[in-house]
Amino acid sequence: MSSASTRSVSSPSDVTMGLALMFLSVMFSPLIDIFAKLAVVTVPSAEVTAGRFVVQALCMLPIVLWRRSFADFSWRQSLFHAIRGLIITISMISFVTTLKYMVVADAIAIFFVEPIIVTILGGIFLKETIGWRRYTACGVGFFGALLIIQPSFNEVGYVALLPVLTALCIAIFVLMTRVLSHKEDPWAMQFQMGIWGLIFCAVLLFAGDGSGSDIFDPVMPAGSAWFYVAGVGAMAAIAGIFGVYAYRAAPASTLAPLQYFEIVSATIFAWLVFGDFPDAIKWLGIMIIIASGIYILWRERRFASKPVSDTSEVTLAP
Repeated sequence: MSSASTRSVSSPSDVTMGLALMFLSVMFSPLIDIFAKLAVVTVPSAEVTAGRFVVQALCMLPIVLWRRSFADFSWRQSLFHAIRGLIITISMISFVTTLKYMVVADAIAIFFVEPIIVTILGGIFLKETIGWRRYTACGVGFFGALLIIQPSFNEVGYVALLPVLTALCIAIFVLMTRVLSHKEDPWAMQFQMGIWGLIFCAVLLFAGDGSGSDIFDPVMPAGSAWFYVAGVGAMAAIAGIFGVYAYRAAPASTLAPLQYFEIVSATIFAWLVFGDFPDAIKWLGIMIIIASGIYILWRERRFASKPVSDTSEVTLAP
């Protein structure tokens, strides 16, 4: 029997559920960045990241204990979670540092080369079916992202490259999550990621103590900074668990284009909190991204409504 015929494929109903969960995830995700931008004014990037992992792990711990997910832990799985923790730590520190110098919507727009990376890597490593329509939707969405960001590397220099590093890390993280989510409890996955991320952040902060670096030299948060750091962790926990369940239900390459909606929600939140109101070109970009996402949803819903022969392999609409 061929590997194609034995590969686990998501059912149409699972795909629809995965899309809905991913939509919720991308609605909450920009709030991580809003709180992070508020916190990084006075708190180093690595410390904001560490705070995220502390709160995220604390949010997950009662649920993990209640579900007795510890019984499923193994040293082999812990190695994979350590790698996930390292990857998410690098990505988070890079992006929080970016937010100190760039507006939220612009930073997220650069980051959104990530769904394209996920789509390509998903096809290569996870053998997920990808057609020209989905590639086209990714390309159209990325064009909309470029209209939003209107990048100026002369103004921010190397900082503009940090979201690209974040995108690469998250793409790898997403694919690992896709594989592990079929074997482990999603709550336990989020908990272990938080623990390993905290360990890596603690090492970096210990090494950077007294260095004067605005990335690695720890400080004692004051006043509202405590609330902002806690907000980063709380929003990460909520968005993360939605994301894990989404990738458990549907292929990464299917969900990737929908993540463009995060630019829309980020633009709205940035306007409400920081007054960064998009100009006409950015609004055009937002409309293009919305159209791209709606097209993906329409394609999946249309495919889900079609009967599937019991003798043929179930594949997603390209």
